[in-house]
Amino acid sequence: MRKPPLLESSPDRRVTVLSVSPLQEDSFTMQSIFNHSNWVLYHAEPLASALAILRKHEIGVVLCERDLRPGTWIDLLEGLSFLPDAPPLIVTSRHADDQLWAEALNLGAYDVLAKPFNQRELVRSVSLAWLHWLHRCENRAVRTKVMAAS
Repeated sequence: MRKPPLLESSPDRRVTVLSVSPLQEDSFTMQSIFNHSNWVLYHAEPLASALAILRKHEIGVVLCERDLRPGTWIDLLEGLSFLPDAPPLIVTSRHADDQLWAEALNLGAYDVLAKPFNQRELVRSVSLAWLHWLHRCENRAVRTKVMAAS
């Protein structure tokens, strides 16, 4: 069973990222970038495996390749909607055109990143998405406490 997010932000709190991609090079690139931090990177290839990791671990950000087989990033986005503390989804693609941007943002993805990854862009996008997720979790916890006290 997945642990609920910690309510207090702390400097030792680790950014947790799930990479969903059938491409081995994505995993290698992200791992080499994240090795210089205390971030935790999980990898999943099939969609079912990604959903299992999300149920088991506290994941703050999901990076998903545009084209999964079977399935797509949209299927993963729909699966995330059933989680109480769903992490933001960042779509990744070698073909990050205007159409993908519009579709992803309109359907509820947090961001779109072009590949090959630019280290600064990847770190910036993941950092902002993780902070967004953390603040949303903290706000929900505060609202729950206020309602319980009423």
